[in-house]
Amino acid sequence: MPDTPGTEEFALPRSRRANERLHALIPGGAHTYAKGDDQYPENLAPVISHGRGAHVWDVDGNRYIEYGSGLRSVSLGHAHPRVVEAVRRELDRGSNFVRPSVLEIEAAERFLATVPTAEMVKFAKNGSDVTTAAVRLARAVTGRPRVAVCHDQPFFSVDDWFIVTTPMSAGIPDPTAELTVTFPFGDLAATEELLTRYRGEVACLILEPAGHTEPPPGYLAGLRELADRHGCLLVFDEMITGLRWSEAGAQGLYGVVPDLSTFGKALGNGFAVSALAGRRDLMEPGGLRHSGDRVFLLSTTHGAETHALAAAMAVQTTYVEEGVTARLHALGERLAGGVREVAAAAGVGDHVVVRGRASNLVFATLDEERQPSQPYRTLFLRQLLMGGVLAPSFVVSSALDDADIDRTVAVVAQACAVYRKALDAGDPTPWLGGRPVKPVFRRLA
Repeated sequence: MPDTPGTEEFALPRSRRANERLHALIPGGAHTYAKGDDQYPENLAPVISHGRGAHVWDVDGNRYIEYGSGLRSVSLGHAHPRVVEAVRRELDRGSNFVRPSVLEIEAAERFLATVPTAEMVKFAKNGSDVTTAAVRLARAVTGRPRVAVCHDQPFFSVDDWFIVTTPMSAGIPDPTAELTVTFPFGDLAATEELLTRYRGEVACLILEPAGHTEPPPGYLAGLRELADRHGCLLVFDEMITGLRWSEAGAQGLYGVVPDLSTFGKALGNGFAVSALAGRRDLMEPGGLRHSGDRVFLLSTTHGAETHALAAAMAVQTTYVEEGVTARLHALGERLAGGVREVAAAAGVGDHVVVRGRASNLVFATLDEERQPSQPYRTLFLRQLLMGGVLAPSFVVSSALDDADIDRTVAVVAQACAVYRKALDAGDPTPWLGGRPVKPVFRRLA
């Protein structure tokens, strides 16, 4: 089998067979919709054998430079020695007990030292659990039923309060939909109008504090003021911004303190750990040392598995001691600059567009009218795969080196040359190799 894919007769026979087995056993063929083979060109969805650093190998023997590792969770690279060693030490000591382990104290202290804007923290295994816990807590402490969600951002939870806002809302009762309202990112006037319309009913505003665009000047501080004035909580979903924006997340970078915040993804470098953090007076209703009604905040059998907490502590230590956030930014800037240069040279600079903060880059693929295009995304992904680059995004890990970035830019240059041909032809179909990739959220399969 080849070590890296080539552009001639590139095929993945073992991956194709493995994908068929996946669909026969697992609804959707993956445990995360964003990892589904519908997100990749037809018959070119690699099934991964293993990974190390910034590289992964598929079951056909092909090696790829990987971006967006683990849906942004593996920011230090696969099998990072410091994280693996921390996990290995705990595996020999037992992973789950009938009472809290001392590691839970150490992990909480380490987290709160890294995110000093929070006073208490509770760990879980995935982002959905902690964002839903934040919503439940907000409803309990405010006595209000509605949750206001930023509608310009892609994902907050698998639970009904959020999924009801997507095209995949089958199975969710209509009354649930009435309790979720939405507001636009960056528009304080529209958010104030929403809070006024539902005066006294909104328990919280929940949003990612930053995304593909930076928050407008004064926006997050303005949300803080609106939440205080209208008596609701401000919740920052820091699943992506956590660690990638700063060790303390976006709240640490922008200096605006939320009432509650949620972390995950990069926190465990691929190991399952997430966190709900916030003010003591807000978190205590989920505990035992208060006089009010108890809130069923989080109660998870595996939420404090010792090896996952050890991974989180190793990640946080590595970020602080090795300046990982700065490295992610430097790598992203090198990549973004290179991609923009070769796209412009190929005459597609207005069609292959790199967006986002340097540590969290995505790309847009635009058609002849400069509108987002799934067919052109398919063409671009196909060319990247054939060049040995697995990149549903351009989100970097610190395991990448300059040679990886330079190789990626060279492959992007080749892809842009094909992209130009498709634009000149006015039709990318001959370069797709089958059906286009599909949006993750859609009503029909």
